[in-house]
Amino acid sequence: MKQANKRVLESERLYLRTFTIDDIDMYYPTLMNEEMRRLTGTHALFTREGVAQFIEESAGDSSRIDLLITLKPEEQVIGEISLMDIDRTNRNAHIRIAIFESSNCGQGYGTEAMEMLLDYAFGNLNLHRVELSVYSFNERAIASYEKLGFSREGIQREVLYYDYQYHDAIGMSILEHEFQERQQK
Repeated sequence: MKQANKRVLESERLYLRTFTIDDIDMYYPTLMNEEMRRLTGTHALFTREGVAQFIEESAGDSSRIDLLITLKPEEQVIGEISLMDIDRTNRNAHIRIAIFESSNCGQGYGTEAMEMLLDYAFGNLNLHRVELSVYSFNERAIASYEKLGFSREGIQREVLYYDYQYHDAIGMSILEHEFQERQQK
């Protein structure tokens, strides 16, 4: 029986929806995309069964929210976005995003999806701080995060070994009041 896709957040061009086990045939091949793996620093190889297990387990994990980024009206899934390590006591979390195909990059979809999930994080979950880590070679993502109001906090030097080279990771964060001030402009 096919599960219904639940729209969680919507904007003019896209909506964010929950994963279902029915997404496995679409989602699993995206994990092999070479450019996406490079941008996310992914070395691990995944099995179809392992991905199915992750989808099922993460749905019941209250410390994370995993969503698919879907274009309207085409109903085309173009990426994923997650709020992870949600700490309700200290009111913070980590965020990550991946756009599956380079043809969908540079059109503002990632920024739009991040803005929706940040609005939810600060407005509905009552978080105070959201952080992320981005590799220094991912200049397009860094520009997007800065456009959203993220501030650079520090650098983890040579933390990723990929393609026979070491790469730095830049730690960035945004606070609730910083996000709200940007939204009012």
